[in-house]
Parts: sequence; structure tokens; C-alpha cells
Amino acid sequence: MIDKGKPRGMTIAELQKGYQDKCFSVKEVIQSCLQHINNLDNPIGAFITVCNETALEAAEKLDEGLGRGEDIGPLGGIPVAVKDNICTRNIRTTCASRMLEHFVPPYDATVIKLLKNAGAIVIGKTNMDEFAMGAASCTSAFKKIRNPWDFSKVPGGSSGGSAAALAAGFVPLALGSDTGGSIRQSASFCGVVGLKPTYGAVSRFGLVAFASSLDQIGPMTRTVEDCALAFSILKGRDPLDATSVEYDGVFDYANALDSGVKGLKIGIPGQCLEQVDEEIAESLLKAGRVYQESGVQVEWFSLPEMDLCPAAYLVISSAEAATGLAKYDGIRYGYCTEAANNPDLDGMIRRNRSEGFGEEVRRRIMLGTYVQREECSSYYQRAVSIRNKIKNAIEQAFKRFDLILTPTSPVLPFEPGDNKGYLYNEARLGRFTVMANLTGIPALSLPGGFSRAGLPIGLQLAGDYFSEDRLLRAAYCLEQRLGLFMQTACVEGDEA
Repeated sequence: MIDKGKPRGMTIAELQKGYQDKCFSVKEVIQSCLQHINNLDNPIGAFITVCNETALEAAEKLDEGLGRGEDIGPLGGIPVAVKDNICTRNIRTTCASRMLEHFVPPYDATVIKLLKNAGAIVIGKTNMDEFAMGAASCTSAFKKIRNPWDFSKVPGGSSGGSAAALAAGFVPLALGSDTGGSIRQSASFCGVVGLKPTYGAVSRFGLVAFASSLDQIGPMTRTVEDCALAFSILKGRDPLDATSVEYDGVFDYANALDSGVKGLKIGIPGQCLEQVDEEIAESLLKAGRVYQESGVQVEWFSLPEMDLCPAAYLVISSAEAATGLAKYDGIRYGYCTEAANNPDLDGMIRRNRSEGFGEEVRRRIMLGTYVQREECSSYYQRAVSIRNKIKNAIEQAFKRFDLILTPTSPVLPFEPGDNKGYLYNEARLGRFTVMANLTGIPALSLPGGFSRAGLPIGLQLAGDYFSEDRLLRAAYCLEQRLGLFMQTACVEGDEA
């Protein structure tokens, strides 16, 4: 039963049915979403910018179209939250950094154009780790993000604001970016679905780059069905992004989800039971049994190259970040210190970058600069060698298996003041996720269970290049068998 005027926590499919049945208008849904955000987001910190006026204006136009009997699109009237490193025309895009605190893009990223053309409404820009550098969403220059399931825990990073907005029921769809697991890590910690597509499957035009050979934009939702629908709209070649590719055929992902998984072969690396929280290992084993009961052949195998990935990722991503962020000097782009009249140009640039960038970003810039020095180039060359090695290992693995199943994170959501070295440590937290970025394969995180303390546990499925259809189908099977998508975080103060 869909309650009129109370769309919080509804899926895309439920909202669309509500519009069709005239249970509520688009404006009523958007008003309700904005009310929940304005009333409940203060302790969560999921949003940096909330688009109250523009969202309501877009809703009114869609309602007018509905009144005329028009088709308002496959995402017509669906509120979407956008990670704040994806450019939005006339809406501030900060990357959660003082360096871009006042940057207002004059154009929309390609993914934003696609969503708007499909009828979606941008409800706001979500908080994140500064320039997407972090694994816990604790490096934002503006405010911390809390996990809606437990305010004392982090929501994962760097797409923590998008994941938290979904877990809190503010929106049914969000966009994130994934350089080393940022979509999937956040999805895991917040109990939602997050897809890192095949590299090049979704345009990156308008994404503020962290590491261009690793970055990928992807959808985050509360259900696999919604994720499939969003991906079907976002995928495809974009002439504005030379790294994007044609996605062969027109595949109706959402309608193909229930075609079954019988006959698939899934491999689970034995390394997944090493240095992993016990409750996460239990969820992984349960998922393996569920797949076997569904007619999937499950086999354990060894993938030792996986443990080489985090170090290689840190070197490569830092080197690319150092190069990409060099343009932010306060003169051409970005924050400029109040002492702008300083005649010492080099000194002013140093001050601009020291004040504009946070500690974690500065650390990675220094590391990336270091490994690009001629006398230190062996570190970078070794990282590239490892990248090639894991690509070869993955190629061999997919000759044996259709999909690979792992935990998303080796640990449960933790407190911001942890003393385990996880806080900004993507190299440690990304043990299972960075493999997909280094190789370019697609990977998806979905809810796989809850700890005894009620914290979400995410499981990751990875597939061969451009196998998102198979990936989503297998994820849908597990989701339906586990039934975890029906659970929503209870946010203090919510009376809806």
C-alpha cells in the first residue's frame, strides 16, 4: 500500500506506480523528499547542497506533462542525489573541498543530461571524501557524514553521502564515483546496492577526476531492479568522453533480472576468509549456499594476486591525482588565499594549495609526486607491472567462472576515531574492491546480511567486461532470496 504524500523509502518502481495510479503528484513527492532532508539530514550530513527551488520547478513541469497525458520518461519524477564531484549546471560542485567551495559549473555532466532526459529530478549534491580521496567519508572540508544505521559509525567512502541518502530513505537513486571501491564500499557500509560499471561503459565527461584510468561513475539504489534501470539509462558511448565505448545492443536489464541463474558458475577466492571479520565471512558462506540451492555451481579457488592490488592502486591513483590536481593553484582554478597581493607568486601558490586542499589530499599529491620522480620511478613501474599481472589473473579466472563472489569490505562499519588504521586507508579497506578498478571489470555490492549489532554487511559480485546483465541477474537472485532490501535504517526524529 502506497501512502499518499509519504514517499520516503519507496523504490523507483513504487514511485512510478504511484504516479500511474495518481496516488500522488510529482510535486508532492519532491516536497516530501525535501522536507525529510531538511528535517533529518542535519545529524547525517549526507548533503552539501539541497536544490529546493529547482527541484520543485522541475516537478511542476512534469506534473503538467502528466496532466496532458504525456510520457514523462523512464525515470519521470524520480528524485536523484548526485555526488558532489559530478558537474551540475548552475548548481555548486565542490568535491567537498575548500579548493572548489564556490565553483558553479556552466554545464551538466553527460550522466546528468541522461538522467534529466529520462525525467529524473536532481534533489541535491551529496557529501563525500574530499576529491574522492578516502575510504570512510571523513575527509570532507565541510562536515562529517554519519551512517544512518548507527550514527557512531562511518558510512564508507568516498561516496558516503550518496549511500547515506539512500539508507536514510531520502531518495531512491543516487550517483557515485568509484576509483578504488568508493561506490561499493559506501554501499556495503550503508546496506544499499552500488554498481561500478565496466570502464568506459558510462561517460565520465563532467566528473572531476581523481585518477582517470580508474574513475567510473555508477548508480546507487536500494534495490537491484532500480540499479538495473538506472544503468540501462546511463550506459553508452559519449562523443565528449574518448574513453567511453559503444555498449552493444539494447538490453532491457530490469525485465531480464528474473530469467534465473541456473547453470552459472561462481568462483570464491579462498583469500576472502583471511583477515576478514567473522560475521562477514559467515555472510559470504551463506551466500555461497544460497547460490548452490539456486542451481549455481560454486567453487573455491585461489587468487593471490588480489592481495597485491591495494599497494599498486595507491601508487597509480596518487600519481594520477598529483598530475590532475596540479591545475588547482588559485590562479587558474580554485581557492585563492586572502593574501592574494603577495608579490611572491610561488609562495602564494603554495599557500593557496596548502589552505585549499585538506590533509589527505595533500598527502596523496606528495606521494604521487614522489613516485613520478626519475629516481623513484621503480615504484610506479612496479605498480603497473602488478596491474598487468592482476589483469592476466582475472582473464584466466573468467575462463573458469562466470562471476567472482567476495565480501565488499573486510571489516564492518567502524567509528570515525578508530585506531586500526582504516580511516583513510583505501589500501587496506579496498582489499576486495580495487581489483575491479585496476582491471576495468564491472563489480556490484549488495546487502548480504547484518552483524549481530545490526550493522550492514555487503557482498560483491564481479564479472567479465561488459557482463553487467549477468552481474545484475545474479545479484537480483541473491537479493530476492535473502530479502534484505526490505529493511530500512530508522533515522532518529523521523515520524513519517
